[in-house]
Amino acid sequence: MKKEQDDLRAIREMMERSSKFLSLSGLSGIMAGVAALAGALFAHLYLLRDPSATGFSRFHEWMILLADAVVVLTLAVGSGLWFSWRKARRRGVRLLDRTTLRTLYNLALPLVVGGSFCVVMLLRGEVLLVIAGTLIFYGLALVNVSKYTYGEIHWLGITEIALGLAAAVVGGHGLVFWSLGFGVCHIVYGAIMYLKYDKQREEVDDGQPDR
Repeated sequence: MKKEQDDLRAIREMMERSSKFLSLSGLSGIMAGVAALAGALFAHLYLLRDPSATGFSRFHEWMILLADAVVVLTLAVGSGLWFSWRKARRRGVRLLDRTTLRTLYNLALPLVVGGSFCVVMLLRGEVLLVIAGTLIFYGLALVNVSKYTYGEIHWLGITEIALGLAAAVVGGHGLVFWSLGFGVCHIVYGAIMYLKYDKQREEVDDGQPDR
């Protein structure tokens, strides 16, 4: 009976490996959240420095905030790739394969469309809607890609969408909603995923004898 259960478990794991991207590490979510909170703190302190800036000063302000966002994004993506590569190596699978490419496509499509839409809104001066739009489209991207990876990402996406809608209704607290969505939610999600999947797997791998 135990052998049959082990065989069924092995077959299920094999099917998941061929159809789902399971190298996503919870640590990458934690690092992305920490980077987002650091970026939001920098933006908050920078805006407090001269909140009445206009004209060229306002344009310069947006460039600084854009650079801040690029740095945060680079750190988040870089840490995600590093921890995913590390987890894939531990599992003995390739990081870049057809499943990974399919996952990236389904994640990137809503992000590219949403990012383009937010740029148009920013050029039109709809700053508050840009803040809400980034959270909403990011949440839609997570929901869209969740069927190709861990199911918990679906609920993270729903949370991001809810925060985006709340940001659109409330207004005036963009950094707060960004900090909650891209910072706190990522840290909580990453910690849950690490404890549920990564830590247990690492303990199993560490307990195996060297070959």
